[in-house]
Amino acid sequence: MMTLTFSRWKLHLRSKHLEDSHFSDADLPPLPSGKSAVEVLGDFMRYLFVCARAYISEAHAPIMWESLERGLEFILTHPNGWEGPQQQQIRKAAELAGLIVGEEGQQRIRLLTEGEASLHFCVTNVLASDAFSTTPIACTDEPEEALDEAEDQDKGVIVIDAGGGTVDLSAYSMQLSPTSFWEIAPADCRLQGSVFITYRAHAFLRATLANSKYGEEESLRRMADIFDKTTKLHFRKADEPQYIQFGGIRDKELEYNIRSGQLKLSGEDVAKLFEPSVQEIVAAFEQQCKAASTPITSVFLVGGFAASDWLYTRLVECVSSLGMTICRPKQHVNKAVADGAVSFYIDRLVSGRVARFTYGTGYNVTYNQCDPEHVSRRDIAFEGFSGDLELPYGFEPILTKVRALHSETPGFQITVKGTQVSEQQEFRKSFILEETDRSRCNKLHVDIMAYRGKLANPRWMDSEEGLYTHMCTIRADTSKLAPSMQSHQLGGGVVYYSIMIEVIILFGLTELRAQISWRENVSLSLPKNGLRAN
Repeated sequence: MMTLTFSRWKLHLRSKHLEDSHFSDADLPPLPSGKSAVEVLGDFMRYLFVCARAYISEAHAPIMWESLERGLEFILTHPNGWEGPQQQQIRKAAELAGLIVGEEGQQRIRLLTEGEASLHFCVTNVLASDAFSTTPIACTDEPEEALDEAEDQDKGVIVIDAGGGTVDLSAYSMQLSPTSFWEIAPADCRLQGSVFITYRAHAFLRATLANSKYGEEESLRRMADIFDKTTKLHFRKADEPQYIQFGGIRDKELEYNIRSGQLKLSGEDVAKLFEPSVQEIVAAFEQQCKAASTPITSVFLVGGFAASDWLYTRLVECVSSLGMTICRPKQHVNKAVADGAVSFYIDRLVSGRVARFTYGTGYNVTYNQCDPEHVSRRDIAFEGFSGDLELPYGFEPILTKVRALHSETPGFQITVKGTQVSEQQEFRKSFILEETDRSRCNKLHVDIMAYRGKLANPRWMDSEEGLYTHMCTIRADTSKLAPSMQSHQLGGGVVYYSIMIEVIILFGLTELRAQISWRENVSLSLPKNGLRAN
């Protein structure tokens, strides 16, 4: 049987809204023939599941596995930048893998960002450890009375999860007694993980060895692979030469610094390969500090890429200029997400999160001749069921990305902060649906859109069209409700029907949840299966 190895396939699943101008799909290794990225993810999940089942059965006897199998719950993590569509791909892959079956099985899956999982890892392995007294959070020259007072105040912490494909940054406020966390800035995600250093190394080698006998693509791929597994990991000092051992003793080409199958690189050139990732992480870090509603006092660096001493050294240099220090846990930082996901299931330390976008839905707006925005769209106005003029492309925010804090002092500017949402907090907005045919109301669907721009109160989807993206569709069976819809008589015997519904968004959980509700027999009804976003 032939075994094929495919690497870096997870980047095929990335959100298309992440900044990726420094590479394209053509730079990624192709997927297996006839396989989609979701199917590859499903195969990978199946493999991990089979291995876990075999280990538990062998180590603890099959009867233990059999007693647990039906109640298994799966905590599946993903980069901060993955959104609703990518989360649905993960859920689909879990079904393809045989981990769960159908809608009922989906209830046993919990999705979690890698940033939040990394926070739980840091809490478990650093903040709650005996070494906590030596971390930057606890270090202070203040007298004991001031220290006691400071311990009662929230402390800002940023977790940098530097992985293979993405670097995820998450900011939280931290209350030590009892330990609890609130997200204080929208989570960030940058496509500048360690794999992109290898991409840049491959391009550098191609240019450097363009006229060398070792410049053919097969040799370049081998060199890049060896660089990825050895040179990149061991790089520590820019003033020391680095080597790629790719061949045997007879492989040499002195004019290209190749001797005994070894390519010599200057440390400065290798440092330049790291620099775009370093600068991107620093830019994201500074952005998190500015957006945070609580001053940042601590920084933690975890993830597989965090094991790079050069990355750590450069980030320490950059962050120290801001008056902060970075803590890199001594434990296995490449296992931070996996260990943190388990801790999340047990502890659930995060009490609330910050909206990354403004969420809402499109609707038709009643025309107002006194509104300049309406007047400018007069040529696309149409007559609605009620006979009034209406305009398409309206956008009604339900959960806004920012909230304005008005100062009562004249002359002071309004400050804008990210909207913090608790886990159980609901955001509701009422809408009236109108139809001329009751039968068309047996099933109801509402599209939830995300606005990614900078406006505090976006109103029109035909402005900045590219900044409005579809997040999910809520579907509900309203066949029992349709016969009771209110009828309206218009001139000429025309009848139309209307019903008031509420669109509800729950954002404080690790996944965006949405519902449709309505009044039926003077009681609030929530569709049983109306929570799943498509």
